[in-house]
Amino acid sequence: MTARMTIRNLFICCLALLLAACGGTGLVRPGSADDTPVSEKGNDIVIYSLGLIDTNYRFGGKNPEAGLDCSGMVTYVYKQAAGLNVTGSAADIARQGRSISKTELRPGDLVFFNTMHRAFSHVGIYIGDGRFINAPSTNGKVRIDRLDNRYYATRFEAVRRYFD
Repeated sequence: MTARMTIRNLFICCLALLLAACGGTGLVRPGSADDTPVSEKGNDIVIYSLGLIDTNYRFGGKNPEAGLDCSGMVTYVYKQAAGLNVTGSAADIARQGRSISKTELRPGDLVFFNTMHRAFSHVGIYIGDGRFINAPSTNGKVRIDRLDNRYYATRFEAVRRYFD
């Protein structure tokens, strides 16, 4: 990892910890109507993935230095942040997880989309508040998008959980 990436990741982790400390006493989804606990593993996945924002997109990319595609980003983050092995294409990853409803979304869950006229052709990591991190080929960088964004809302397919 380059020194710049290390400093950026450290800054993002510190910021996330500061925000979490200001957020209350327990691990509860901010702004939720219920008290569904947020998974510590899910939080670790989200915090780690935030450090990849602005990483270059690369088709077939599996590490930040070379660039990442959507499934490469998920594989990398899940392994590094949670020690979980989820591998393959977005469709392969979708087959490995436990199906849950969109209303059960928690940070760290994976969201799947049909962006190429085939099922499960894109995947992102849900971070909370209707947002997810993904590595789209459009604009060529890892970024945060919203589930209610017109493009993604019309292509949304499923949610999968891989822990807890």
